[in-house]
Amino acid sequence: MKITILDDYFDTLRSLPCFAKLDGHDVTIWNDHTQDVDQLANRLRETEVLVLIRERTQIRKALLELLPNLRLISQRSVYPHIDVADATRLGIVVSSSLHLDAPSYAAAELTFGLILSAMRQIPQQVAALKAGVWQTGVFHTLRHKTLGIYGYGRIGEAVAGYGRAFGMKVLVWAREDTRRKAAQDGYAVAPTKEAFFAECDVLSLHMRLVPATRHIVTAADLALMKPTALLVNTSRAPLIAPGALVAALKGGRPGMAAIDVFEEEPVRDTKNPLLCMPEVTATPHVGYVTREEYETQFTDIFDQIVAHAAGTPINVVNPEVLPRRR
Repeated sequence: MKITILDDYFDTLRSLPCFAKLDGHDVTIWNDHTQDVDQLANRLRETEVLVLIRERTQIRKALLELLPNLRLISQRSVYPHIDVADATRLGIVVSSSLHLDAPSYAAAELTFGLILSAMRQIPQQVAALKAGVWQTGVFHTLRHKTLGIYGYGRIGEAVAGYGRAFGMKVLVWAREDTRRKAAQDGYAVAPTKEAFFAECDVLSLHMRLVPATRHIVTAADLALMKPTALLVNTSRAPLIAPGALVAALKGGRPGMAAIDVFEEEPVRDTKNPLLCMPEVTATPHVGYVTREEYETQFTDIFDQIVAHAAGTPINVVNPEVLPRRR
């Protein structure tokens, strides 16, 4: 089959052990990024299988209708960037493993790295030292601080464990069933969402972006946070209402933010307000970007291709397409 992989920025995939799963197939890899529909259509015109790296490229109706040979889109995790209904209408299978068996430890580690970086102002201290300045202030220790976990799924649970190891008090807010699980795991559960936002010294978001969670964090929620508090988002930017985080930081509640995700990616505009605020520690959506995590993710993605080629598609998110797939 003709397989195309988009957005492999550092040409990493061909060096992974799991890439051998594609032996015998005609594989094309693009290392740059484009969202131009005509350019993508030209690149993908002969493609039968499209491999996506998370949500780096939007796959919308206008593009799908220009790809007559496309039979399968294979990726991992959630898929708000794919017009699944249009793929179904066109007979294209969408396979996406939701990795329900294990967390992304890479994302959990990056989350805690951002917490440490923001609370101790590590990037600013490094930059100051390189500029000839010796120390720039006095910052915050984590021990005995309250770490809020909003969304107690696999990654949230891992971050909670890191917080416990650092001597933090872990406080959880989530759906009722996951609040019960957090309590069973020995963590405190906030009595209300309002109390949760008001009490946390560090509040980290760990939810999938689905219709029910889009804009779930409001300006009113952020206004309840302490002026010394840190808001962390390594999940998805649209969990927070549009513009609410920038406005909240300007208003002083919370006092800091650490983010790995943005409303539109990649971010090329150096004047993006979140990149211009000294209260913000930001990274370019690298929570999952490790060789080990890539091996885990692309083992699933390539297994989906192998299964499809064998006539037994797996992890199909639009099963209604199967009787009439291309």
